[in-house]
Amino acid sequence: MNKLGRGQRDKLQQFMLITGASEKVAFQALKASDWQFEGAFDLFYSHPQLRSVADTRHIEELYNRYKDPYVDMIMADGISLLCNDIQVDPQDIVMLVVSWHMKAATMCEFSKKEFIGGLQAMGIDSLDKFRERIPFLRSELRDEQKFREIYDFAFGWAKEKGQKSLALDTAIGMWQLLFAEKHWPLVDHWCEFLQARHNKVISRDTWSQLLEFARTVDPALSNYDPDGAWPYLIDEFVEYLNETSIIQKGKLSEWNYKS
Repeated sequence: MNKLGRGQRDKLQQFMLITGASEKVAFQALKASDWQFEGAFDLFYSHPQLRSVADTRHIEELYNRYKDPYVDMIMADGISLLCNDIQVDPQDIVMLVVSWHMKAATMCEFSKKEFIGGLQAMGIDSLDKFRERIPFLRSELRDEQKFREIYDFAFGWAKEKGQKSLALDTAIGMWQLLFAEKHWPLVDHWCEFLQARHNKVISRDTWSQLLEFARTVDPALSNYDPDGAWPYLIDEFVEYLNETSIIQKGKLSEWNYKS
């Protein structure tokens, strides 16, 4: 390690500071990832044997700080306090990523098992470590596979207990949050279309297929196949775009383009 350049030494120190890893482990993760932070973080957090074991007692103390006084769970008020402690807005998409790691069943709730298991999996046993981990958690949204998993998770997490479908207003809010990360130019038009023409609950199939549509179909619909196996709602959306001249001659109108 004596032969490391100044830039590599700086990265080593920063990696150790953020993760709490030893110098040896930090060096191994960075070297294996060609000294790229994102790859090194991914390697570190996906291999539990590299992480220092989170202290369960400290996690229990955190749980007791946030749990509801009347039920053995962390509810909305506790999550709001947690967000304040880690300096994150409760509406920040990173809290969806946190919930995904905790395998939370319901929005605005963490069971004791979810909270403790999630923090252990993330190697977090203090608020300082939680705050330090936020940039990595946010970076996971840039990974296509993880984004897909988080997107699929969001449907079950956001729907009302006992319901098979997602309320329209909730679905719209989640889409605006998620697609803000992907800069899909048609997201606002999609939401306007649903409010004007659909105004019903959203099925899991529509939820799942919309991400595929956004990923594979050009915003100007130049490669859209009307004979493809899209849900009827997506086909109706394409008709809406054409009817309202949002799409003109295979191009997304300049004044309608929202980056």
